[in-house]
Amino acid sequence: MKNDFSKGSVVGNILSIALPMTLAQLINILYNVVDRMYIGHIPGADTLPLTGLGLCMPIISAVIAFSNLFGMGGAPLCSIARGKGNVEEAEKIMGTSFTLLLITGVVLTVVGLGFKRPLLYAFGASDATYPYANSYLTIYLLGNLFVLTSLGLNSFINAQGFGRVGMMTTLIGAILNIILDPVFIFVLHMGIQGAAIATVISQAASAVWTFTFLTGKKTILRIRPASMRLEWRRVREIVMLGTSGFIMSITNSIVQVVCNATLSHYGGDLYVGVMTVLNSIREITIMPVSGINNGAQPVISFNYGAGENGRIRTAIRFTAAGCIVYTFLIWGLLYLFPALFIKIFNDDARLLEAGIPSMHLFFFGFFMMALQFSGQTVFQALGKAKYAIFFSILRKVIIVTPLTVLLPLVVKPAVNGVFLAEAISNFIGGAACFCTMLYVTKKELGIRILSRSKD
Repeated sequence: MKNDFSKGSVVGNILSIALPMTLAQLINILYNVVDRMYIGHIPGADTLPLTGLGLCMPIISAVIAFSNLFGMGGAPLCSIARGKGNVEEAEKIMGTSFTLLLITGVVLTVVGLGFKRPLLYAFGASDATYPYANSYLTIYLLGNLFVLTSLGLNSFINAQGFGRVGMMTTLIGAILNIILDPVFIFVLHMGIQGAAIATVISQAASAVWTFTFLTGKKTILRIRPASMRLEWRRVREIVMLGTSGFIMSITNSIVQVVCNATLSHYGGDLYVGVMTVLNSIREITIMPVSGINNGAQPVISFNYGAGENGRIRTAIRFTAAGCIVYTFLIWGLLYLFPALFIKIFNDDARLLEAGIPSMHLFFFGFFMMALQFSGQTVFQALGKAKYAIFFSILRKVIIVTPLTVLLPLVVKPAVNGVFLAEAISNFIGGAACFCTMLYVTKKELGIRILSRSKD
């Protein structure tokens, strides 16, 4: 069997997937962030185009949520089945996920185009920012099937251990986007519409790459017409496990909506722009954490299916420790050099003045996010859907959303309450998720993660 994660170094197995995946994540972040960088520097447009793009982010997050639902839901199950030696079942899980991605892509396009205007105004759009948001979102929704396919199917490429191929999925789209963005935006003078067109073309190229590989001869598991038939048992299992990743993305969408609406009320379009920049910086800085955890997930899942609990313990310890150290160091850089990061997206004096203190609050205790990521990864890798779903809901829905609404009533200036809500949720949600993961792995697998002695 190729890519047998029950053999060799656990750390080596993780890094063999995580390093190309981390590079792919970096490229993917550039893929998304390049739009904001170029849009934020459109001559004579002030911060309005950037703010308009920020208003689209909740809907974009919702599209990504569905790719996580079927991609992150199917990939761990696929790895577990492969770890047990059941290749036929693994292919049927992947085929089912692909069918669900296709159906969902069509539905989201129709619904999104039908309700985009009321949604954008509900998310905090003003008459000044709506034209920019509408221009970008209309084109993006027409191509969201490519987004779903490339992101969702890439999870199955990485789950089989083809980290370099998975990296190429993102690399192809990112390079195209980086090249096409300035052409459409500045050379052809298409502005924010040009950014959307570049994004759709780039995602289409990535989608073709993933589909071609997973139907070719070099993959272990192949998409076949016979495996794409929907069966309720598999659909239910995929959705149950993928609900965690779905909720993480959809609750990001909810939080973005609440934050934008609250900031629009207390601070106007300027602070919606600040939040767009801060979310972009977070995407960049959290990328290695996401890469390492995504690399660890198939290794943990495979060894869980193979009954190798000692290797699971090693994988969890390496992943958690590495991510905590990294996020602690990044927190220091963000605190010491906030203006440097903000200027990547826009150097407007008003944005800098408002953004620096907001950034200090937003990223306070950033290292606690590593605990949330590590805990969630383990729950998903072990197929513990209920735990993964609960902690996705806990941080975003139960903690940060109410705090975003309530803190501005008691914190002055009110906008500071919105940014502080994120920091508080990181501490509470991260600690609760990680401690529960330690308890579950000890109780159900007999693994003591923090103990020095061997299990």
